[in-house]
Amino acid sequence: MDPEIQKMREVILVYLDRSGGLQKFVHDCKKYNDSKQSYAVYRFIISINPSDIAELDATLGNYILHNPLQTAQIFQSVCFVAIKTLSLIEQLQTEAQISILLKPTHLPPLPSYVLSLSAYPFNYTSQRFYMSEGIVIAMGTVTKYTQGARFLCTEETCPFSEGFRCIRVHCPGATESATVRTDFVCSLCSSPLQEDMKFRVLGDKQIVEMIDAKILNALKGYSIDKSHFRIQAFTLFLRDELANKMTIGNHYRIIGIPACVQNGLQMTACIEVNSVQLYKPNGPSFVSENFKYLLSLTSSSCWRFTAVLANIFASQVVPPGTYNTLKLAILLSLVQTCEKENSDYLDLLIMTSDPLVIDRLLNYSLCLLPRGIRHPPSSDIFPSVSKDKHGTGSASIQACSAVLAKGGICYIGDLSSYKKDKLELLQSVLESRTTTVFIPGKKYGEEADQQVTVSVQTNFWSFVDVDSSSKKHIQKENFLIGQMDVSLIPVNLVDGFGLLIYNEFPSCRLSSPVVHHTLKKAIHPEAMLYKVSQQFRTQDYEEFISFARNLPVELSSEAESLIQGYYLASRRVRRDSIHGSTLSASALKILISLAKAHAKLSLRQRVLEEDAVIAVLLLESSLTLKHGTSPLCVAPNPVFPFELSDENSLQQRDIYLMQCHHQLLKFISAYSPGIHINTNEE
Repeated sequence: MDPEIQKMREVILVYLDRSGGLQKFVHDCKKYNDSKQSYAVYRFIISINPSDIAELDATLGNYILHNPLQTAQIFQSVCFVAIKTLSLIEQLQTEAQISILLKPTHLPPLPSYVLSLSAYPFNYTSQRFYMSEGIVIAMGTVTKYTQGARFLCTEETCPFSEGFRCIRVHCPGATESATVRTDFVCSLCSSPLQEDMKFRVLGDKQIVEMIDAKILNALKGYSIDKSHFRIQAFTLFLRDELANKMTIGNHYRIIGIPACVQNGLQMTACIEVNSVQLYKPNGPSFVSENFKYLLSLTSSSCWRFTAVLANIFASQVVPPGTYNTLKLAILLSLVQTCEKENSDYLDLLIMTSDPLVIDRLLNYSLCLLPRGIRHPPSSDIFPSVSKDKHGTGSASIQACSAVLAKGGICYIGDLSSYKKDKLELLQSVLESRTTTVFIPGKKYGEEADQQVTVSVQTNFWSFVDVDSSSKKHIQKENFLIGQMDVSLIPVNLVDGFGLLIYNEFPSCRLSSPVVHHTLKKAIHPEAMLYKVSQQFRTQDYEEFISFARNLPVELSSEAESLIQGYYLASRRVRRDSIHGSTLSASALKILISLAKAHAKLSLRQRVLEEDAVIAVLLLESSLTLKHGTSPLCVAPNPVFPFELSDENSLQQRDIYLMQCHHQLLKFISAYSPGIHINTNEE
């Protein structure tokens, strides 16, 4: 025996004893032994820490990292000796029956151990461990594969015609035909081998498509990053305990062994996944000094910081001071993005006569998030099903814009360009935040039909071009005061969006600053037209939003009472004899989401009454556009009643908002008397 191999065996035994792996191995053996059933293959998973092993023996540490398949054979011999010495599994006969799967806890943080899915050339022949990361864009259904099988020699006089001497075990990258087929011959007498079907061991297999996270930059539509890169999806094989461990749309870091799979005349590079870890990039934990200074200057009022922020936002696309209500709503939606289940959502629907400027503004804002996706009209918004391309015939669920935008924004463009069935599906998703994919069993080789529910955790942005629609001349009867014609799209879908906003400048009377800005940008696209563009760069906004969206916020009792009081009062006053209340049940969630978003945007962790006032004014303005005015009777543009040009205008706005607050308290006491509100008169 090779003395180096013998030394490795000794080190393996020492490591297993010290790390607790030997104790787990004995426990796993006891399960097999207690079953009293004879298996063709006994499978063991052994977790290994490369750093700890390298400290014990550098040669073994290097061997594990660069020759994992050969190392598994050494572990196999150690485990066989342990089983026989300690009499752990009575049914075990030969060493070939043991299958060892090594799972490294991590790999060295060195470039040579990182496999980039967008780099070329791709090293898929080394059959050693690599670490990679990416986003899951397609997932197949779980199917069966052969973990191991027992073969017997057809020559009765041959010693291999009985026992467990001829065992076939799945290897990384191997197809089903490589593990079991009919042309194997006996290594002793060269007679044909025949499988003993009673001892075939089956496991779960799932095929997943993953792609480099750089794909998100390509799907933003407009991006400041002009670099060019190659992007290609990659095939992963998840087996046994890893099946269903991934979720479509999530970002993962994996450790696996690259391999090459024969599929007809084609060779497909893939990775046999060894371990899966959900990857959450750490965003910046700071905001720029300019934002800190602005926050200190506006600290005298809870409303000023967000007002100035909205006023100067997106100065690269629109002049400061224009589209303030829309820009505030965009900022609130940006900070109200999170990958957690059952989080607060804030969707925007914009009614506009100037789609070009609005499209530019939304595109610019989209790029401030890691997961801002502009939906291409040629693809599906929600998941679809197709046949797996690896020859299995099973179903594969394909990701889409809404799933890839998980924890971010999905911008779907002009809503009036979609057909009725797509709009109905969008309405269903806005209400439930899930979508169901139907998989017909007969088509994909399954015994029964399946329904897979996919979570949709994203905010949706869209606009309606009121001038280009063919229905623009249709007028609704019995218009209420202040109400807009929203008959271009279904009423329930309009209610599904959190906020309905009508931008301030129709195309027939574009403001002079917008015209000048557009002309200057057309002549000098890269020019910084305003000083604030230099003081507050796009990167500063990215860092600010990343910091603000991760702030944990809690609702104060005063803000909660104000929101509940307004909600109950509005349900009473906004009703008709036929349909009941025109205020949807989701309005309460929208109010809370708006208030929390305003607190985050103000870099506060507690939602105050002032945040609730902004939330109420924004929602009331939206409801007025849909259903007409109520006794609360807010102004057409209640959050920004006049231009913000200096500190005096900010002071006037504060006074105006205080009056709105007082008016809101009167409204609640009149129409929702059961709610206790602290009316602190000044």
